[in-house]
Amino acid sequence: MNPRFDFHALAPELILTGVILVVLVVDLFLDEEERWRTSRLASIGLLAALIPVITLAVDGNDRVMFGGAYVVDDYALVMKGFFLVAAWVTLLISFDYIGEGDYYQGEFYFLLLTSTLGMLVIASARDLITLFVALETISLPTFVLAAWRKHDPESNEAGLKYFLIGVLSSAVMLYGMSFVFGFSGSTLLSDISTTVSADGVAPLLLVGIFMTLVGFAFKVSAVPFHFWAPDTYEGAPTPVTAFLSVASKAGGLVAMLTLVYAGFFGRPEAWQPVLWVMAAASMTLGNLVALRQTNMVRLLAYSSIAQGGFMLVPFAVAPDGSGTAATSSFEAVVIYMLIYGAMNLGAFACVIAIARRTGSAELSSYNGLIKSSPALAVTFSLFLFSLAGIPPLAGWFAKFVMFRSVLDAGTTAAVVLGVIAAINSVVAFFYYAGVSRRMILEDPAEEQEPVLVPPALNAAIALTALTTLVVGVYPQLFAKLGEFAAGVG
Repeated sequence: MNPRFDFHALAPELILTGVILVVLVVDLFLDEEERWRTSRLASIGLLAALIPVITLAVDGNDRVMFGGAYVVDDYALVMKGFFLVAAWVTLLISFDYIGEGDYYQGEFYFLLLTSTLGMLVIASARDLITLFVALETISLPTFVLAAWRKHDPESNEAGLKYFLIGVLSSAVMLYGMSFVFGFSGSTLLSDISTTVSADGVAPLLLVGIFMTLVGFAFKVSAVPFHFWAPDTYEGAPTPVTAFLSVASKAGGLVAMLTLVYAGFFGRPEAWQPVLWVMAAASMTLGNLVALRQTNMVRLLAYSSIAQGGFMLVPFAVAPDGSGTAATSSFEAVVIYMLIYGAMNLGAFACVIAIARRTGSAELSSYNGLIKSSPALAVTFSLFLFSLAGIPPLAGWFAKFVMFRSVLDAGTTAAVVLGVIAAINSVVAFFYYAGVSRRMILEDPAEEQEPVLVPPALNAAIALTALTTLVVGVYPQLFAKLGEFAAGVG
Protein backbone atom coordinates (compact mmCIF):
# COMPACT_ATOMS: atom_id res chain seq x y z
CA MET A 1 0.00 0.00 0.00
CA ASN A 2 1.26 3.46 -0.85
CA PRO A 3 -1.28 6.02 0.37
CA ARG A 4 -0.16 9.60 0.66
CA PHE A 5 -1.90 9.93 4.02
CA ASP A 6 -3.04 6.94 6.03
CA PHE A 7 -4.92 7.67 9.26
CA HIS A 8 -4.55 4.10 10.51
CA ALA A 9 -0.78 4.14 9.98
CA LEU A 10 -0.50 7.51 11.74
CA ALA A 11 -2.93 6.62 14.53
CA PRO A 12 -0.25 6.17 17.27
CA GLU A 13 1.20 9.60 16.55
CA LEU A 14 -2.24 11.23 16.23
CA ILE A 15 -3.49 9.73 19.50
CA LEU A 16 -0.36 10.76 21.37
CA THR A 17 -0.55 14.28 19.92
CA GLY A 18 -4.15 14.54 21.11
CA VAL A 19 -3.19 13.34 24.59
CA ILE A 20 -0.35 15.89 24.74
CA LEU A 21 -2.81 18.70 23.98
CA VAL A 22 -5.33 17.37 26.52
CA VAL A 23 -2.67 17.17 29.26
CA LEU A 24 -1.54 20.72 28.47
CA VAL A 25 -5.08 22.19 28.51
CA VAL A 26 -6.35 20.21 31.52
CA ASP A 27 -3.33 21.29 33.56
CA LEU A 28 -4.38 24.92 33.09
CA PHE A 29 -7.68 24.36 34.91
CA LEU A 30 -6.62 22.00 37.72
CA ASP A 31 -5.86 23.19 41.22
CA GLU A 32 -2.41 22.40 42.59
CA GLU A 33 -3.65 19.45 44.65
CA GLU A 34 -5.36 17.99 41.55
CA ARG A 35 -2.37 18.17 39.20
CA TRP A 36 -1.64 14.47 39.77
CA ARG A 37 -4.53 13.71 37.42
CA THR A 38 -2.38 14.72 34.44
CA SER A 39 -0.18 11.71 35.11
CA ARG A 40 -3.20 9.42 34.81
CA LEU A 41 -4.22 11.05 31.54
CA ALA A 42 -0.69 10.62 30.20
CA SER A 43 -0.63 6.96 31.24
CA ILE A 44 -3.98 6.20 29.60
CA GLY A 45 -2.88 8.03 26.46
CA LEU A 46 0.28 5.96 26.08
CA LEU A 47 -1.69 2.72 26.42
CA ALA A 48 -4.28 4.00 23.94
CA ALA A 49 -1.54 4.78 21.41
CA LEU A 50 -0.34 1.20 21.76
CA ILE A 51 -3.65 -0.18 20.41
CA PRO A 52 -3.15 0.92 16.76
CA VAL A 53 0.44 -0.36 16.91
CA ILE A 54 -0.99 -3.80 17.63
CA THR A 55 -3.71 -3.56 14.98
CA LEU A 56 -1.17 -2.45 12.37
CA ALA A 57 1.05 -5.39 13.26
CA VAL A 58 -1.90 -7.77 12.85
CA ASP A 59 -2.75 -6.17 9.52
CA GLY A 60 0.75 -6.93 8.25
CA ASN A 61 0.89 -4.42 5.38
CA ASP A 62 3.69 -1.89 5.05
CA ARG A 63 2.45 1.69 4.76
CA VAL A 64 4.54 4.15 2.75
CA MET A 65 3.65 7.84 2.89
CA PHE A 66 4.92 11.24 1.82
CA GLY A 67 6.92 10.01 -1.14
CA GLY A 68 8.76 7.37 0.88
CA ALA A 69 9.82 9.72 3.69
CA TYR A 70 7.61 7.97 6.24
CA VAL A 71 7.26 4.20 6.41
CA VAL A 72 5.24 2.11 8.85
CA ASP A 73 6.66 -1.40 8.56
CA ASP A 74 7.34 -4.24 11.00
CA TYR A 75 10.57 -2.64 12.23
CA ALA A 76 8.85 0.69 12.92
CA LEU A 77 5.99 -1.02 14.77
CA VAL A 78 8.32 -3.00 17.05
CA MET A 79 10.22 0.14 17.97
CA LYS A 80 7.06 2.21 18.47
CA GLY A 81 5.69 -0.43 20.79
CA PHE A 82 8.97 -0.42 22.71
CA PHE A 83 9.01 3.38 23.05
CA LEU A 84 5.41 3.52 24.26
CA VAL A 85 5.93 0.79 26.86
CA ALA A 86 9.23 2.34 28.02
CA ALA A 87 7.54 5.74 28.40
CA TRP A 88 4.64 4.15 30.29
CA VAL A 89 7.01 2.43 32.73
CA THR A 90 8.83 5.76 33.14
CA LEU A 91 5.48 7.31 34.10
CA LEU A 92 4.99 4.62 36.74
CA ILE A 93 8.43 5.41 38.11
CA SER A 94 7.70 9.15 38.06
CA PHE A 95 4.23 9.32 39.68
CA ASP A 96 5.28 9.55 43.32
CA TYR A 97 8.73 11.07 42.71
CA ILE A 98 7.24 14.06 40.87
CA GLY A 99 4.07 14.26 42.96
CA GLU A 100 5.95 14.43 46.26
CA GLY A 101 8.62 16.89 45.10
CA ASP A 102 8.63 20.58 44.29
CA TYR A 103 7.95 20.02 40.60
CA TYR A 104 5.53 21.26 37.96
CA GLN A 105 3.59 18.06 37.29
CA GLY A 106 1.53 18.91 34.21
CA GLU A 107 4.50 20.33 32.32
CA PHE A 108 6.62 17.31 33.26
CA TYR A 109 4.20 14.86 31.65
CA PHE A 110 3.66 17.18 28.69
CA LEU A 111 7.40 17.21 27.95
CA LEU A 112 7.78 13.46 28.52
CA LEU A 113 4.96 12.71 26.08
CA THR A 114 6.36 15.15 23.53
CA SER A 115 9.73 13.42 23.62
CA THR A 116 7.96 10.07 23.20
CA LEU A 117 6.13 11.45 20.16
CA GLY A 118 9.50 12.21 18.59
CA MET A 119 10.47 8.58 19.19
CA LEU A 120 7.39 7.32 17.37
CA VAL A 121 8.23 9.52 14.41
CA ILE A 122 11.90 8.52 14.31
CA ALA A 123 10.94 4.84 14.07
CA SER A 124 9.18 5.53 10.75
CA ALA A 125 11.44 8.28 9.38
CA ARG A 126 13.14 7.38 6.12
CA ASP A 127 14.63 10.71 5.06
CA LEU A 128 17.17 13.04 6.59
CA ILE A 129 14.82 15.93 7.37
CA THR A 130 12.27 13.74 9.15
CA LEU A 131 15.05 12.01 11.09
CA PHE A 132 16.50 15.32 12.22
CA VAL A 133 13.16 16.86 13.20
CA ALA A 134 12.18 13.69 15.10
CA LEU A 135 15.53 13.59 16.92
CA GLU A 136 15.19 17.22 17.97
CA THR A 137 11.63 16.51 19.14
CA ILE A 138 13.13 13.82 21.35
CA SER A 139 16.00 15.96 22.60
CA LEU A 140 14.53 19.43 23.23
CA PRO A 141 12.06 18.35 25.96
CA THR A 142 14.76 16.31 27.69
CA PHE A 143 17.02 19.39 27.90
CA VAL A 144 14.36 20.95 30.13
CA LEU A 145 13.58 17.73 32.02
CA ALA A 146 17.26 17.28 32.94
CA ALA A 147 17.10 20.61 34.81
CA TRP A 148 13.68 19.93 36.36
CA ARG A 149 14.96 20.26 39.95
CA LYS A 150 14.96 24.00 39.46
CA HIS A 151 16.38 24.86 42.92
CA ASP A 152 19.24 22.37 42.64
CA PRO A 153 22.48 23.73 41.11
CA GLU A 154 23.53 20.22 40.06
CA SER A 155 20.31 19.75 38.11
CA ASN A 156 20.72 23.15 36.45
CA GLU A 157 24.29 22.23 35.55
CA ALA A 158 23.10 18.89 34.16
CA GLY A 159 20.53 20.57 31.94
CA LEU A 160 23.01 23.17 30.70
CA LYS A 161 25.70 20.61 29.86
CA TYR A 162 23.19 18.41 28.10
CA PHE A 163 21.85 21.40 26.14
CA LEU A 164 25.26 22.66 25.02
CA ILE A 165 26.49 19.24 23.93
CA GLY A 166 23.13 18.52 22.26
CA VAL A 167 23.30 21.74 20.25
CA LEU A 168 26.89 20.98 19.22
CA SER A 169 26.00 17.45 18.13
CA SER A 170 23.04 18.74 16.12
CA ALA A 171 25.28 21.23 14.32
CA VAL A 172 27.82 18.52 13.44
CA MET A 173 25.06 16.19 12.30
CA LEU A 174 23.40 18.84 10.12
CA TYR A 175 26.74 19.75 8.54
CA GLY A 176 27.28 16.12 7.65
CA MET A 177 23.73 15.81 6.30
CA SER A 178 24.33 18.83 4.06
CA PHE A 179 27.23 16.99 2.39
CA VAL A 180 25.14 13.86 1.96
CA PHE A 181 22.28 15.85 0.44
CA GLY A 182 24.62 17.86 -1.75
CA PHE A 183 26.15 14.79 -3.40
CA SER A 184 23.01 12.63 -3.55
CA GLY A 185 20.57 15.38 -4.53
CA SER A 186 17.92 13.89 -2.22
CA THR A 187 17.05 13.58 1.44
CA LEU A 188 15.36 10.20 0.94
CA LEU A 189 17.43 7.35 2.34
CA SER A 190 16.50 5.12 -0.60
CA ASP A 191 17.99 7.65 -3.04
CA ILE A 192 21.01 8.20 -0.81
CA SER A 193 21.61 4.44 -0.73
CA THR A 194 21.75 4.36 -4.52
CA THR A 195 24.27 7.21 -4.62
CA VAL A 196 26.41 5.80 -1.82
CA SER A 197 26.56 2.34 -3.42
CA ALA A 198 27.73 3.67 -6.80
CA ASP A 199 31.35 3.59 -7.96
CA GLY A 200 33.52 6.67 -7.77
CA VAL A 201 31.95 8.23 -4.68
CA ALA A 202 33.39 11.65 -3.81
CA PRO A 203 35.52 11.69 -0.64
CA LEU A 204 33.44 14.57 0.76
CA LEU A 205 30.37 12.32 0.70
CA LEU A 206 32.23 9.89 2.93
CA VAL A 207 33.11 12.79 5.22
CA GLY A 208 29.41 13.70 5.32
CA ILE A 209 28.49 10.15 6.35
CA PHE A 210 31.13 10.24 9.07
CA MET A 211 29.93 13.58 10.48
CA THR A 212 26.29 12.50 10.41
CA LEU A 213 27.10 9.41 12.45
CA VAL A 214 29.24 11.43 14.85
CA GLY A 215 26.23 13.67 15.52
CA PHE A 216 24.14 10.65 16.43
CA ALA A 217 27.00 9.23 18.52
CA PHE A 218 26.60 12.23 20.85
CA LYS A 219 22.93 11.34 21.26
CA VAL A 220 23.68 7.74 22.30
CA SER A 221 26.65 8.83 24.49
CA ALA A 222 29.16 6.67 22.65
CA VAL A 223 32.84 7.21 23.53
CA PRO A 224 34.50 9.65 22.82
CA PHE A 225 31.26 11.66 22.70
CA HIS A 226 30.04 10.53 26.10
CA PHE A 227 31.41 13.19 28.44
CA TRP A 228 28.03 14.87 29.05
CA ALA A 229 26.29 11.69 30.23
CA PRO A 230 27.64 11.01 33.78
CA ASP A 231 27.11 14.56 35.07
CA THR A 232 23.73 14.87 33.36
CA TYR A 233 22.54 11.49 34.66
CA GLU A 234 23.61 12.34 38.21
CA GLY A 235 22.17 15.86 38.24
CA ALA A 236 18.85 15.14 36.54
CA PRO A 237 15.84 13.80 38.47
CA THR A 238 16.24 10.02 38.62
CA PRO A 239 13.11 9.21 36.53
CA VAL A 240 14.46 11.52 33.84
CA THR A 241 17.81 9.74 34.03
CA ALA A 242 16.01 6.42 33.53
CA PHE A 243 14.19 7.86 30.52
CA LEU A 244 17.41 9.26 29.03
CA SER A 245 19.34 6.04 29.55
CA VAL A 246 16.70 3.84 27.89
CA ALA A 247 14.17 5.56 25.65
CA SER A 248 16.22 8.58 24.58
CA LYS A 249 19.34 6.49 23.97
CA ALA A 250 17.27 3.98 22.00
CA GLY A 251 15.85 6.82 19.90
CA GLY A 252 19.33 7.84 18.78
CA LEU A 253 20.28 4.21 18.23
CA VAL A 254 17.18 3.60 16.09
CA ALA A 255 18.12 6.62 13.98
CA MET A 256 21.63 5.22 13.48
CA LEU A 257 20.18 1.81 12.65
CA THR A 258 17.89 3.35 10.03
CA LEU A 259 20.66 5.47 8.53
CA VAL A 260 23.11 2.59 8.27
CA TYR A 261 20.79 -0.06 6.90
CA ALA A 262 18.55 2.14 4.72
CA GLY A 263 21.06 4.73 3.56
CA PHE A 264 24.77 4.04 4.09
CA PHE A 265 25.00 0.26 4.02
CA GLY A 266 26.58 0.13 0.57
CA ARG A 267 29.70 2.04 1.66
CA PRO A 268 30.98 0.26 4.80
CA GLU A 269 34.41 1.88 4.67
CA ALA A 270 32.76 5.22 5.53
CA TRP A 271 31.14 4.07 8.76
CA GLN A 272 32.25 0.60 9.80
CA PRO A 273 35.67 1.63 11.21
CA VAL A 274 34.04 4.51 13.10
CA LEU A 275 31.46 2.25 14.71
CA TRP A 276 34.10 -0.39 15.46
CA VAL A 277 36.21 2.12 17.39
CA MET A 278 33.19 3.61 19.18
CA ALA A 279 31.94 0.16 20.19
CA ALA A 280 35.32 -0.95 21.56
CA ALA A 281 35.98 2.37 23.31
CA SER A 282 32.49 2.63 24.82
CA MET A 283 32.61 -0.88 26.28
CA THR A 284 36.11 -0.48 27.66
CA LEU A 285 35.97 3.04 29.07
CA GLY A 286 32.42 2.66 30.39
CA ASN A 287 33.24 -0.51 32.32
CA LEU A 288 36.64 0.57 33.62
CA VAL A 289 35.37 3.90 34.94
CA ALA A 290 32.27 2.24 36.43
CA LEU A 291 34.60 0.13 38.59
CA ARG A 292 35.75 3.29 40.39
CA GLN A 293 32.34 4.84 41.08
CA THR A 294 30.96 5.36 44.58
CA ASN A 295 27.60 6.76 43.46
CA MET A 296 24.97 4.36 42.12
CA VAL A 297 23.56 6.76 39.51
CA ARG A 298 27.02 7.52 38.12
CA LEU A 299 27.78 3.80 38.11
CA LEU A 300 24.65 3.17 36.05
CA ALA A 301 25.58 6.10 33.81
CA TYR A 302 28.91 4.52 32.90
CA SER A 303 27.16 1.16 32.70
CA SER A 304 24.79 2.73 30.15
CA ILE A 305 27.78 3.91 28.10
CA ALA A 306 29.24 0.40 28.18
CA GLN A 307 25.89 -1.18 27.27
CA GLY A 308 25.66 1.22 24.35
CA GLY A 309 29.03 -0.12 23.21
CA PHE A 310 27.69 -3.68 23.35
CA MET A 311 24.73 -2.60 21.21
CA LEU A 312 27.09 -1.05 18.65
CA VAL A 313 29.04 -4.30 18.20
CA PRO A 314 26.58 -5.84 15.69
CA PHE A 315 26.65 -2.56 13.74
CA ALA A 316 30.39 -2.70 13.39
CA VAL A 317 30.47 -6.23 12.00
CA ALA A 318 27.27 -6.25 9.90
CA PRO A 319 28.76 -5.71 6.39
CA ASP A 320 31.56 -8.22 6.88
CA GLY A 321 29.42 -11.26 6.22
CA SER A 322 26.72 -12.44 3.87
CA GLY A 323 23.10 -11.34 3.85
CA THR A 324 22.52 -13.70 6.77
CA ALA A 325 25.16 -11.85 8.78
CA ALA A 326 23.52 -8.51 8.04
CA THR A 327 20.12 -9.82 9.17
CA SER A 328 21.66 -11.37 12.29
CA SER A 329 23.25 -8.04 13.19
CA PHE A 330 20.01 -6.14 12.65
CA GLU A 331 18.10 -8.57 14.88
CA ALA A 332 20.83 -8.43 17.54
CA VAL A 333 20.60 -4.65 17.87
CA VAL A 334 16.80 -4.71 18.15
CA ILE A 335 16.73 -7.57 20.67
CA TYR A 336 19.50 -6.01 22.77
CA MET A 337 17.60 -2.70 22.89
CA LEU A 338 14.39 -4.39 24.03
CA ILE A 339 16.09 -6.39 26.78
CA TYR A 340 18.26 -3.48 27.90
CA GLY A 341 15.15 -1.31 28.23
CA ALA A 342 13.48 -3.75 30.62
CA MET A 343 16.44 -4.43 32.88
CA ASN A 344 17.75 -0.84 33.01
CA LEU A 345 14.36 0.71 33.76
CA GLY A 346 13.97 -1.90 36.50
CA ALA A 347 17.37 -1.03 37.95
CA PHE A 348 16.56 2.70 38.08
CA ALA A 349 13.16 1.95 39.62
CA CYS A 350 14.97 0.11 42.43
CA VAL A 351 17.40 3.03 42.87
CA ILE A 352 14.44 5.41 43.26
CA ALA A 353 12.76 3.07 45.75
CA ILE A 354 15.90 2.74 47.91
CA ALA A 355 16.55 6.49 47.80
CA ARG A 356 13.10 7.11 49.29
CA ARG A 357 14.49 5.83 52.61
CA THR A 358 18.16 6.80 52.43
CA GLY A 359 17.88 10.03 50.45
CA SER A 360 21.20 9.09 48.88
CA ALA A 361 22.58 7.28 45.84
CA GLU A 362 25.96 6.57 47.47
CA LEU A 363 26.92 2.90 47.34
CA SER A 364 27.50 2.84 51.10
CA SER A 365 23.76 3.44 51.62
CA TYR A 366 23.08 0.05 49.99
CA ASN A 367 24.99 -1.89 52.68
CA GLY A 368 22.89 -4.58 54.32
CA LEU A 369 19.72 -3.74 52.41
CA ILE A 370 18.65 -7.40 52.49
CA LYS A 371 18.17 -7.25 56.26
CA SER A 372 15.51 -4.53 56.09
CA SER A 373 14.09 -5.03 52.57
CA PRO A 374 14.97 -8.52 51.33
CA ALA A 375 12.56 -8.50 48.37
CA LEU A 376 13.95 -5.20 47.06
CA ALA A 377 17.56 -6.31 47.54
CA VAL A 378 16.95 -9.58 45.66
CA THR A 379 15.06 -7.81 42.86
CA PHE A 380 17.76 -5.18 42.43
CA SER A 381 20.38 -7.94 42.33
CA LEU A 382 18.31 -9.64 39.65
CA PHE A 383 18.51 -6.54 37.44
CA LEU A 384 22.25 -6.10 38.08
CA PHE A 385 23.07 -9.71 37.22
CA SER A 386 20.88 -9.45 34.14
CA LEU A 387 22.86 -6.38 33.02
CA ALA A 388 25.98 -8.51 33.54
CA GLY A 389 24.51 -11.19 31.25
CA ILE A 390 24.17 -13.97 33.82
CA PRO A 391 21.72 -16.82 32.94
CA PRO A 392 18.85 -17.45 33.35
CA LEU A 393 18.08 -13.71 33.31
CA ALA A 394 17.24 -11.83 30.09
CA GLY A 395 20.65 -10.19 29.81
CA TRP A 396 22.29 -13.47 28.82
CA PHE A 397 20.22 -13.59 25.64
CA ALA A 398 21.15 -10.00 24.76
CA LYS A 399 24.82 -10.98 25.01
CA PHE A 400 24.15 -14.20 23.11
CA VAL A 401 22.65 -12.50 20.05
CA MET A 402 25.48 -9.96 20.09
CA PHE A 403 28.15 -12.67 20.04
CA ARG A 404 26.16 -14.62 17.45
CA SER A 405 26.33 -11.64 15.09
CA VAL A 406 30.11 -11.57 15.59
CA LEU A 407 30.41 -15.27 14.73
CA ASP A 408 28.13 -14.87 11.71
CA ALA A 409 30.40 -12.11 10.38
CA GLY A 410 33.47 -14.31 10.91
CA THR A 411 36.14 -11.77 9.94
CA THR A 412 39.29 -10.93 11.87
CA ALA A 413 37.97 -7.48 12.81
CA ALA A 414 34.73 -9.02 14.05
CA VAL A 415 36.55 -11.65 16.12
CA VAL A 416 38.80 -9.02 17.71
CA LEU A 417 35.78 -6.92 18.63
CA GLY A 418 34.10 -10.04 19.99
CA VAL A 419 37.11 -10.73 22.22
CA ILE A 420 37.01 -7.14 23.50
CA ALA A 421 33.29 -7.56 24.23
CA ALA A 422 33.93 -10.84 26.08
CA ILE A 423 36.62 -9.28 28.27
CA ASN A 424 34.37 -6.32 29.03
CA SER A 425 31.52 -8.63 29.96
CA VAL A 426 33.77 -10.10 32.66
CA VAL A 427 34.84 -6.63 33.85
CA ALA A 428 31.20 -5.52 34.06
CA PHE A 429 30.35 -8.49 36.25
CA PHE A 430 32.70 -7.24 38.99
CA TYR A 431 30.99 -3.89 39.59
CA TYR A 432 27.46 -5.27 39.18
CA ALA A 433 28.25 -8.11 41.60
CA GLY A 434 29.97 -5.60 43.91
CA VAL A 435 26.72 -3.72 44.45
CA SER A 436 24.88 -6.98 45.11
CA ARG A 437 27.58 -8.02 47.58
CA ARG A 438 27.07 -4.77 49.49
CA MET A 439 23.33 -5.37 49.78
CA ILE A 440 23.60 -9.01 50.82
CA LEU A 441 26.90 -9.48 52.69
CA GLU A 442 27.81 -6.08 54.15
CA ASP A 443 26.47 -4.84 57.47
CA PRO A 444 24.48 -1.59 57.45
CA ALA A 445 26.02 1.41 59.20
CA GLU A 446 22.92 1.73 61.39
CA GLU A 447 19.63 -0.01 61.97
CA GLN A 448 17.40 0.40 58.96
CA GLU A 449 13.66 0.65 58.50
CA PRO A 450 12.05 -1.32 55.64
CA VAL A 451 11.77 0.56 52.34
CA LEU A 452 8.14 1.54 51.69
CA VAL A 453 7.56 1.31 47.94
CA PRO A 454 4.49 3.13 46.52
CA PRO A 455 2.09 1.06 44.38
CA ALA A 456 3.01 2.66 41.02
CA LEU A 457 6.74 2.24 41.62
CA ASN A 458 6.13 -1.29 42.87
CA ALA A 459 4.22 -2.06 39.67
CA ALA A 460 7.11 -0.79 37.55
CA ILE A 461 9.59 -2.95 39.45
CA ALA A 462 7.34 -6.00 39.25
CA LEU A 463 6.67 -5.56 35.52
CA THR A 464 10.32 -5.13 34.56
CA ALA A 465 11.42 -7.96 36.87
CA LEU A 466 8.83 -10.30 35.38
CA THR A 467 9.98 -9.38 31.86
CA THR A 468 13.61 -9.95 32.81
CA LEU A 469 12.82 -13.38 34.24
CA VAL A 470 10.42 -14.55 31.53
CA VAL A 471 12.64 -13.49 28.62
CA GLY A 472 15.64 -15.10 30.30
CA VAL A 473 13.81 -18.42 30.54
CA TYR A 474 11.89 -18.09 27.28
CA PRO A 475 14.02 -15.86 25.00
CA GLN A 476 11.99 -16.80 21.92
CA LEU A 477 9.56 -14.09 23.03
CA PHE A 478 11.96 -11.28 22.13
CA ALA A 479 13.70 -13.34 19.42
CA LYS A 480 10.40 -13.35 17.51
CA LEU A 481 10.18 -9.57 17.86
CA GLY A 482 13.70 -9.26 16.47
CA GLU A 483 12.84 -11.49 13.52
CA PHE A 484 9.59 -9.57 13.00
CA ALA A 485 11.49 -6.26 12.94
CA ALA A 486 13.98 -7.69 10.45
CA GLY A 487 11.18 -8.88 8.20
CA VAL A 488 11.92 -12.59 8.58
CA GLY A 489 9.39 -13.39 11.30
